[in-house]
Amino acid sequence: MPRVSVLMPVYNTKPDQLREAMDSILSQTFTDFEFLILNDCSPNADVEEVVKSYTDPRIVYARNERNLGISGARNRLLDMAQGEYLAVMDHDDISLPERFVKQVTFLDAHPEVGIVGTLTKGMSKGTVKPRPTTDVEIKKMLMAHCNLSHPSCMLRASVLKEHGIRYEEMFSPAEDYSLFARLIPVTQFAILPEALFIYRDWEGNTSHKQAKKMEAAAYGIHAFMRRDNPELWAMAQAHIMRKWRYRLFGLVVLSKEQTFRESKWKLFGVLPVWGKKEALTKIL
Repeated sequence: MPRVSVLMPVYNTKPDQLREAMDSILSQTFTDFEFLILNDCSPNADVEEVVKSYTDPRIVYARNERNLGISGARNRLLDMAQGEYLAVMDHDDISLPERFVKQVTFLDAHPEVGIVGTLTKGMSKGTVKPRPTTDVEIKKMLMAHCNLSHPSCMLRASVLKEHGIRYEEMFSPAEDYSLFARLIPVTQFAILPEALFIYRDWEGNTSHKQAKKMEAAAYGIHAFMRRDNPELWAMAQAHIMRKWRYRLFGLVVLSKEQTFRESKWKLFGVLPVWGKKEALTKIL
């Protein structure tokens, strides 16, 4: 039985990007893994040709007879997995060579942690965004928005099995966010303070193409997170209030340099307004 199962669904992936993703997994310094690649009935024959051009015995390739969608595909990969740990991977990103060894070492040393991510680097700009690394701070962050990079994560398989947690179709394409939300009450989170993952940010990403659907799904996810984690929800609300200094009659004034997701603020009863703080008197 391998220590790690790498879970990678593929669908209409560009051949050069798929090769980069596969090469990054097969080049890991940690080698005790099975590499599960699931073709979700892609109409692009190049996907299968690329995968079958590799002869590494750790690769386990399967193809769905019909398209299951991202949640269904991810769940089938969960069913196929034999490893103690589950390494999520997307078909067009890159895992740096020491990602697995550092995540496995961390999970071995911290049995209370069920999911560990890493910092990520944007492929186009090379920027690394800071993220909290401790359990409570990560969970507070997730109360507001999904800023934990799903394909950088490694999960403890036993936690998912014990609590019956899987990807939920009703929240697709935010199925990763719903998975994190279900895990919040049952295990601890961590993020390694190193950029061990390179994210391909381009106009074809799901986060760009299906932004409206993801935002709608987030409303449902926030609803059950608030119900199941009232203390964390209150802490997150207090954190947002402190971060933006002051609220008057539900208004928050943002400079033009600051960005936000409108839905996040509405959830906490805050209406974003562009301008300077001095403009509050005119607004009111």
